[in-house]
Amino acid sequence: MDKLYTELAPGLKISRVLTGLWQIADMEKEGKTLDPYLTGMAMAPYVKAGLTTFDMADHYGSAEVIAGTFRKKHDLGGEAQFLTKWVPKPGKSSKEETKEAVLKSMERLKVESIDLLQFHAWNYSDPVWLDQLFWLKELKEEGLIKHLGVTNFDSAHLRMVCASGIPIVSNQVSHSLIDQRASGEMTKVCKQFGVKILAYGTLAGGFFSEKWLGKPEPDFAKEANWSLMKYKRFIDTAGGWSRFQHLLEIVDKIAKKHKVSIANIATKYIMDQDYVAGVIVGSRLGKTSYIEDTLKLFSFNLSIVDLKVINSVKSILYPIPGDCGDEYRKPPFLTASGDLSHHLDSVPKPYKMEKGPNGSTKVFSGTTWETMAGYCRAVKKGNRIFVSGTTATHGDKIIGGKDAAAQTHFILDKIEGAIASLGGKLDNVVRTRIFVNNLKDWEAVARVHGQRFANIQPANTLVEAKLVGEGYLVEIEAEAEL
Repeated sequence: MDKLYTELAPGLKISRVLTGLWQIADMEKEGKTLDPYLTGMAMAPYVKAGLTTFDMADHYGSAEVIAGTFRKKHDLGGEAQFLTKWVPKPGKSSKEETKEAVLKSMERLKVESIDLLQFHAWNYSDPVWLDQLFWLKELKEEGLIKHLGVTNFDSAHLRMVCASGIPIVSNQVSHSLIDQRASGEMTKVCKQFGVKILAYGTLAGGFFSEKWLGKPEPDFAKEANWSLMKYKRFIDTAGGWSRFQHLLEIVDKIAKKHKVSIANIATKYIMDQDYVAGVIVGSRLGKTSYIEDTLKLFSFNLSIVDLKVINSVKSILYPIPGDCGDEYRKPPFLTASGDLSHHLDSVPKPYKMEKGPNGSTKVFSGTTWETMAGYCRAVKKGNRIFVSGTTATHGDKIIGGKDAAAQTHFILDKIEGAIASLGGKLDNVVRTRIFVNNLKDWEAVARVHGQRFANIQPANTLVEAKLVGEGYLVEIEAEAEL
């Protein structure tokens, strides 16, 4: 049975196949609430089979309540691990609100400490997400949380968090044969900081199954569950139905060779990646169960030939654009609705605007430097926005530690947030000036600038200059035109 488990972090052993409870929300979307005791009883067969780890979130309907009822009312409840998420709405927050959210999950789960709390951020240009993570770190130190993870983080911001001293053990992201984003820069960051991937979407919402082999392209103008609508968008983005069918045919041949299912092959490929701690397979508790089929994952191994064939055929697919989690922050929104309408009502601007002299408008980021030296983070006059020299300062912290790339990403987040607060976008930037404290960091900084401004390409200057303040590796100023 040992091969069913892995140590995600010291003291936290999880099953390599986690049972995802996101479909609880889909089952309750008509306004009904599932019976927590009866639905919780459906978790028992998973635990008996060795699939002891369940993944959920504060917004997966009553999933936390169901899990807590199972833990309290069933003999097997104490053998399970409950991983949950906190997904706060964008906008201002406080440590009190953060603690309240953690305590609410603890009460629902009937636990004294959460095994793994995973955090999701909607808008990186509003630094409140960093405040929330630092508060979660403090709550971990208080003992309310055993381990911290993140979900849907891109590689740049995972690096930023880890380099800033927040002890992250996992990042839960979409990863499948049609979504290989996690195998790129994300893998490098994970290996550098000892973070493991928890992969969801390995079955593409159920599309990786015999049910869809050789079938005509579905029309989801008709009713479908959220998972199918979401992952059909992934398939379309990856090249469309015919390319996906070709992949499905090859996977089916390998499945027949091993006498297992298409789902087994698609999942096994991801599960065997050395940076993946576990794969998450969704369950409609009390409705369907694939426990027997799931356990077959541990009955076979993919050969070198199998891997070569899979790698060859998946290369015909177009890469999913961007980095992990981008589908929740920028177009194309690969969500069930194709936008964020069923996730968010609105995204507030990061900084509050204030009227300035002579028809100008200004914003402040709240650093002590602004008050002491008498300047604002950015000022808008006419159709021009001027952003002050910006360092990786956030409150009394330097974000990114001694990592020049991480500091640069945070600086560009702040610049983007200031410009957005004044009605612009990063696309409106026409000039940047970069000052590095030590010329040895120029390439790491320049590469981040190249990544963030790849399709904008403003005029730019980069020079070595002695920066004011201990620990600052880079400072950037920007100008934008609306």
